[in-house]
Amino acid sequence: MAKLTSTSPSPIPAATIPAAAKAAKRRVSFKITAPEAQEVFLSGSFNDWRYDATPLKKDATGVWKTQVSLSPGTYEYRFVVDGAWLDDPECPLRVENSFGSQNCVRIV
Repeated sequence: MAKLTSTSPSPIPAATIPAAAKAAKRRVSFKITAPEAQEVFLSGSFNDWRYDATPLKKDATGVWKTQVSLSPGTYEYRFVVDGAWLDDPECPLRVENSFGSQNCVRIV
């Protein structure tokens, strides 16, 4: 009887994988215009939908901004403006969520 051998390659230690082959994180910008808002947060699949995990900062024109480091992939998100969940008006990609509304989609 023939002996079975594995034809799959042995694992390569992470230290020997070239840096270019690793998925590099990218700084991704998010913004929303809400001049009257007191606080704005970014909530999404990248921060376990914690509504207060990623605060935005308001500039002099009333635009709230933040940047998040994300690996390449597809992410769902929404803004939380003074406690209310809002869509990103500049985001054309949307998916239905389980709350009867939509999540915005960002592809990195």
